[in-house]
Amino acid sequence: MKIHKNTLVDIQQTILPAGQRAPQVPQDTGETDLIMRVKGILLEDAEIGQEAEIRTPIGRKLRGTLIAAQPPYTHGFGEPIPELLSIGTELREQLANLSGGDQ
Repeated sequence: MKIHKNTLVDIQQTILPAGQRAPQVPQDTGETDLIMRVKGILLEDAEIGQEAEIRTPIGRKLRGTLIAAQPPYTHGFGEPIPELLSIGTELREQLANLSGGDQ
């Protein structure tokens, strides 16, 4: 399937192949490739499984194997912590008081 330029995609690179990992890692870890996956904007049309180049949100250009188009964000940060919910509002109020105006 052809993925068009300017599409959000995932690429992956093998950073360290199995057997080249640090000697102090557990044996089962050492027998597994160290893989990096990165989201970014596809710079040229490409197919899943092909080498592709992306630009990350911070502007880095990376090459790797194209593995997904329009990938979802699947991570989570757990349950909300009540004590942290008001920090942004409180900080904005404090900064406004310091500068003498509403921000």
